Amino acid sequence: MTPAHRSATAPFSAVIRSASHDRHTEAETSTFIGDLLGGRLGVAAYARYTEQLWFVYRALEDAAAELAGDPVAGPFLRPELLRVAALERDLDHLLAPGWRDRAAPLPETLGYTGRIAETARAWPAGYVAHHYTRYLGDLSGGQVIRGIAERTWGFARKGDGVRFYVFDAIGNPAAFKREYRSLLDALPVDELEKQRVVDECRRAFAHNSAVFAALGREFPLTA
Repeated sequence: MTPAHRSATAPFSAVIRSASHDRHTEAETSTFIGDLLGGRLGVAAYARYTEQLWFVYRALEDAAAELAGDPVAGPFLRPELLRVAALERDLDHLLAPGWRDRAAPLPETLGYTGRIAETARAWPAGYVAHHYTRYLGDLSGGQVIRGIAERTWGFARKGDGVRFYVFDAIGNPAAFKREYRSLLDALPVDELEKQRVVDECRRAFAHNSAVFAALGREFPLTA
């Protein structure tokens, strides 16, 4: 079945999820994430990962003001999702004072944030692909990461160090995700453009995987 035919016969949210499944799995099963969540890496690796997320979410959220009135991207820009403030509170806890002056994006992170900024400027539907990849993942698998981080490094439940994963303004995450997927299903673009969005979603997961690979090189397991 061709991608266009799938788009015509299935909700777009299902199409985009299915079409990006292999890239999503690749990111989730990276060596770095496996070692981090398996307790084989220290809190410094977790802090460095959180720092990279700060750069990614700044790129996403810096673009939000410009896209708020856009008919394609605007409906997805919900204040309940904003993560930068939570990330900064986590980094205040994880790193020494003055961490903003020392924060350094990996080259792979710069590639990722550059692509987010590019889509935000020139292609709102492509920005939606990056928005979907990050925020719906945070509401789903991110909750697993929170629980493991709390147990592994002794963070207070939903407290400093894991606030990035806490969505206090969303009372019913399952209902919120259903509403988000309904927005994807109603994305006001044609079928060809939807296929481009699917491709961009796959690209977003590839950027995530590249960041994980770079982190893995920075924090290799020692024998």
